[in-house]
Amino acid sequence: MLLSACGSWAYGGERARRDAADDFQTSCDSIASTLQIDNATVYFSQFVSAGTNLSIPDYNVTCGAPSQVVPSDICRVALYVATSNSSGINMEAWLPANWTGRFLSTGNGGLAGCIGYNDMAYTTSLGFASVGANNGHNGTSGGAFYNSPEVVEDFAYRSVHTGVVVGKQITETFYGEAHNKSYYLGCSTGGRQGFKSAQDFPEDFDGIVAGAPAFAFNNLTSWSGHFYPITGSANSSTFVPQSMWTVIHEDIMKQCDTIDGYADGIIEAASLCNYTSSGLICGNGANSTACLTPTQADTVQKIFSPLLAQDGSLIYPRMQPGSEIVASFLLYSGQPFPYTTDWFRYAIYNDLSWDPTKINTSDYATAARVNPFNIETWKGDLSAVQARGTKILHYHGQMDGIISSENSPRYYEHVSATMGLSPAELDSFYRFFRISGTGHCTGGDGAHVIGQGRTSVESVDPSENVLMAMVNWVESDVAPETIVGTRWVNDTQSAGVDYKRAHCKYPKRNMYKGEGDPKEIESWECV
Repeated sequence: MLLSACGSWAYGGERARRDAADDFQTSCDSIASTLQIDNATVYFSQFVSAGTNLSIPDYNVTCGAPSQVVPSDICRVALYVATSNSSGINMEAWLPANWTGRFLSTGNGGLAGCIGYNDMAYTTSLGFASVGANNGHNGTSGGAFYNSPEVVEDFAYRSVHTGVVVGKQITETFYGEAHNKSYYLGCSTGGRQGFKSAQDFPEDFDGIVAGAPAFAFNNLTSWSGHFYPITGSANSSTFVPQSMWTVIHEDIMKQCDTIDGYADGIIEAASLCNYTSSGLICGNGANSTACLTPTQADTVQKIFSPLLAQDGSLIYPRMQPGSEIVASFLLYSGQPFPYTTDWFRYAIYNDLSWDPTKINTSDYATAARVNPFNIETWKGDLSAVQARGTKILHYHGQMDGIISSENSPRYYEHVSATMGLSPAELDSFYRFFRISGTGHCTGGDGAHVIGQGRTSVESVDPSENVLMAMVNWVESDVAPETIVGTRWVNDTQSAGVDYKRAHCKYPKRNMYKGEGDPKEIESWECV
């Protein structure tokens, strides 16, 4: 009788789950016809089962693969929302069957108009109702900005904010109740979008996770463009070949790796590295493929120097040492940086003939002055989110080869000075973590896996996952003191864990204690 009863219970439980799944799918099929959203056209709603490799045939070819593996059952809603008479956003809401009551917006990258499907897949697998939008244009080029200020406005702030407002409405309609908490997850341009929300739309989120933020945006694009006049083209005497950057990187490690007390190929606080390339200057008769000419050594020193205006004021901090191998392919390649070219041609000047090889201090000043729709994102007063109770978790990789990691502490200190708050006082709502050995948003030579994206997850424990750390802070009032990062063997998750390291909350930095296994967290301390 007991076995029979258990069998009946199991059968009944399975039937209940099947009925719930059928109800979810039925609700999904019908929501497209029931949504009432101003200025919107709903394309479709569709049920997508867990494990599906979802085909996205209309995804712009520059945005990546036209497919996405969906790890959990979702209802996918796609729509267009007009933001003006001449602009609008394509957006999607992914509504998981295992909804936790949490809402989340994803961000974008570069100048891109690419919906963050990978982040939506990641966050819906954790039970967030997630939205993403195309930033008001399709693809990674900024060409859509040309003579189109409304599209620039979408890119500057309106796409994310519109997606949040509409996404929350879709979420409530579908589930029959409003979300409990609202979150944001983004890096690079997505990091800037998170801070733009904090600065201008404090009601949008309860928790913001912003990585490697592209704030000081106009100055950043000037800085990204200023490397070409330093290096020149590949046949210039000032140009440093990519093969030499490996040699320079090794020289940087010789000079700076032990600042943190241990030589492991990781610089814990890159801001303390004051590198000089003079030791690599070729001697008489030396092989120039393994050393620098005096002219090339001068190029290296200029690359690791801040960008200054005509009057000597700071435009943007220096590139931090440690990032040079990746940066040599992107910023020191002997070609103008494409995002700089697009931003100046299509958004600042509306002039297709503007020559990025001749960028100069006049251009830097013009970009800062024009500052379309205050895309600079440099307000130091965060009192509105502080008063609301919103939390901000800001992180930046110390090997970032696209956005200098030295701009993040500069912003943190700008907030501190503007609000008159010490780090201990900022801790109640704003915490910044430097992630050593980490490139732009992810990757790198160190313990860079911190749960910042679907391919960078070791654990969903809040101590090791920035998104769940934010949830824990918002919902349980447990603020993160460190973020534990993981380094996988050969950077391959299936190969297992090589080591973990607890990344410190700024302004503290990691130091090896001088004893113990350096691969153990306990052998390091925040000082």
